[in-house]
Amino acid sequence: MKKIDTQLTFDFEDGNGPVPAHHHTNHDGSVSDSAWVSDTARVSDTAWVSDTARVSGNARVSDTAWVSDNAWVFGNARVSGNARVFGNARVSGNARVFGNARVFGSARVFGNARVSDSARVFDTARVSGNARVFGSARVFGTARVSDTAWVSGDARVFGSARVSGDASVSGDARVFDSARVFDTAWVSGNARVFGDARVFEGEHSGALETEDTKEEVVTGEAPTRCHSTEPGPFCRNCGAKI
Repeated sequence: MKKIDTQLTFDFEDGNGPVPAHHHTNHDGSVSDSAWVSDTARVSDTAWVSDTARVSGNARVSDTAWVSDNAWVFGNARVSGNARVFGNARVSGNARVFGNARVFGSARVFGNARVSDSARVFDTARVSGNARVFGSARVFGTARVSDTAWVSGDARVFGSARVSGDASVSGDARVFDSARVFDTAWVSGNARVFGDARVFEGEHSGALETEDTKEEVVTGEAPTRCHSTEPGPFCRNCGAKI
């Protein structure tokens, strides 16, 4: 083990006041003595790791990010920006949590997943594969977002819902209960998908509200696209893939 200076205290602004802490040898980040950061991990000089949190493998915590409580960041994961990972959350693999995102509770973000902007993933939710959760979206309960699916805007995915394949849930849409959105389905606007509903193939906007068990639900006209001309892989207004 590399030598660390344990003759320091640091206030992590968590209500516990100054606690014994040290600077991690890789980039001088502030680490409480009760936390653990491996020699191979990196914590930048403005990042924090506190309580009994762990950062290991080739993981990186940078900028003003904070890993606390009993959270664990490992593998090649990155936590950056003003992001927070806390509670019993785990971020692993090649996952990225950045911006003002929060991952907490017993949530898991892994694979090549990305959680960014002001998104929240919590409870026992899982975000995996190449999935993206961004904007002000929320994924919670026992929900799962996987494959190349996107959840964005002010959308909510919760309960035991699943969003997978190349599906997109955006706007103010809600997907909950045991509902499934998959394949190339887009659910947006004020749409509600719940119960045992299954939605795939096609665009579904505010006209959609169902708890049917049908394999495909298409109601109303396809939504008018509002795609912004700003460069980027998704619409800045509705969060839809471009």
